Amino acid sequence: MRVSIATAPGSANPNEDWVAATPTLAVVLDGLSTAGLDTGCRHGVPWYVAQLGGHLVAALAEPGRPLVDGLAQALDQVAELHPGCDLGNPGTPSATVSILRAGVDRFDYLVLADSPIVFERADDYHVVTDLRVDTVVPELRAETERFATGTPEHAEAVRRMVEAQRLTRNTSDGYWVAASTADAAHHAVTGGVPLAGVRSAVVMSDGASRLVTEYGEASWAEVFDLLRSQGAHGLISKVRQVEAADPHGVRWPRFKASDDAAVAFLAAEPAGSSSALYA
Repeated sequence: MRVSIATAPGSANPNEDWVAATPTLAVVLDGLSTAGLDTGCRHGVPWYVAQLGGHLVAALAEPGRPLVDGLAQALDQVAELHPGCDLGNPGTPSATVSILRAGVDRFDYLVLADSPIVFERADDYHVVTDLRVDTVVPELRAETERFATGTPEHAEAVRRMVEAQRLTRNTSDGYWVAASTADAAHHAVTGGVPLAGVRSAVVMSDGASRLVTEYGEASWAEVFDLLRSQGAHGLISKVRQVEAADPHGVRWPRFKASDDAAVAFLAAEPAGSSSALYA
């Protein structure tokens, strides 16, 4: 596979997304916003996603290792790095996880929460995602849409929503994300897609996928055309252009004017060509 990767913060705050790739593996993490609430951890979300990402790539260095096993090991290893923190806090640093690995004849994937993987095939687009978070506290989610993005009222509504979401995080009645225990790995959406017929694939955080899913400003076909012509950076730039036209969330109500974004684009190379990684 030929891979293009990019990530960019959505504001002046540190980037809470993380991306890495090799010619056969792509990993995207999207750290969950704390909305200013206590996490019980002195390290913070950027530290957490960097540690989890690094340990995850190392855990999956063995090509045949199940993705769930690799994620479970990485979660345990990161938890051991900060035993002095309150890992039982419902707001402990956490993240979505999306992994795509190319094998001999198939792609294996793992998706935990709402950072999608999209496969481009000859005649359609296959989207793998996990939207269980969207079913949690819908009334509070709707409340955030009543106010312009960036206003004190909007910030307070988002804080109330996140506070309520935390109570259902990593529970059977809520949704699952990577946090402090390996158990979450076993609740991920997993599967495989035959390599034959797949032209390319993209792994992305929702800060990038929203160009299609939230804003409706592009089709998946247009996204893949953009990725081929301008790479992962080009897709993020397009998202930022769209958001700049609606800075207060009037047309597209949202939690942030611009969210952190991460993209890994994998394109199949012709037979006989050498694999390459480029940014």
